Amino acid sequence: MYERARSSAMLKIFLVEDSPLVRRRIAALIGAIKGVEIVGEAEDASDALSGIAAGEADVVIVDLRLTGGSGLDVLAGLAQSSRPVITIVLTNYSSAVIREACLAAGANYFFDKTSEFNLARDVIERIARARPATATD
Repeated sequence: MYERARSSAMLKIFLVEDSPLVRRRIAALIGAIKGVEIVGEAEDASDALSGIAAGEADVVIVDLRLTGGSGLDVLAGLAQSSRPVITIVLTNYSSAVIREACLAAGANYFFDKTSEFNLARDVIERIARARPATATD
């Protein structure tokens, strides 16, 4: 009971990134934020969408380049979902045109993986702090 109540207060994050090395780095850096739990990872769009639903993710961090499909496929699938999920695009493909396409497809945030990673981390930390605490925290 304690773990279930505690887990429900955690901000559940799902990572969608084709590079295992980059996924591990993001998981380590984001997972170190107080109140954050990494609930799953995927390297392609279809595994991502099923994993996001199964893990009941609150936030999805998605790259545009994936093994199968693209981050835009993930955004499109999430837009069809009835469960609200905060989407953060974290990519090296950061031209203004791509940024606009991602935001138009439903991304809540868009960050350049190379130069704006700390900004993305700060946003996740703010989202985690804004979650209501439970009596078990």
